[in-house]
Amino acid sequence: MQLELLNEQGQAAAKVDAPDTVFARDYNEALVHQVVVAYQANARQGTRAQLTRAEVHHSTKKPFRQKGTGRARAGMTSSPLWRGGGRTFPNSPDENFSHKLNKKMYRAGMVTILSQLAREGRLAVVDSLKVEAPKTKLLAAKLKAMNLDHVMVIADEVDENLFLASRNLVNVLVVEPRYADPASLVFYKKVIVTKGAIDKLQEMFA
Repeated sequence: MQLELLNEQGQAAAKVDAPDTVFARDYNEALVHQVVVAYQANARQGTRAQLTRAEVHHSTKKPFRQKGTGRARAGMTSSPLWRGGGRTFPNSPDENFSHKLNKKMYRAGMVTILSQLAREGRLAVVDSLKVEAPKTKLLAAKLKAMNLDHVMVIADEVDENLFLASRNLVNVLVVEPRYADPASLVFYKKVIVTKGAIDKLQEMFA
């Protein structure tokens, strides 16, 4: 598999050989869907909590007499049918949203996404991506010169300058290969991989 090598102006200057095991895998939509959904579900925190009818603050006094009012009989205001009452099936803080996903499936899903990005022309290679100082405007100018505005960069090494320069840019994500996730790969319009990161991706997923 050959990928486009971009120069500093964002133009395809040459071709780079990439391993077929990572960038030329057949597309499997069901697998990609399962991997992305599992990643998002495992990132959820079960911190929400609601009250049952036994936990809400209320009076145990009967709201009105049983008969003669024309209304439905009611025993107390904590009923789930009443405004301010408890929930019938409340969410609890210990709710578990995690999905089980085998490592082999995850690796196969990541490789499938990378391969599809390469086929669609959404994935390209650069020699390296570095900035001289931790300045956002330096990285923003470099990406603008390459005509990249909604991009995920997978760099073999993210130093402090690159990290600090990229963290405040909207729609720009710079990560090392081990932190690349399926949801971000699908989300960003363009994915840029450094030459050194290709070898690391091969070690991780091939």
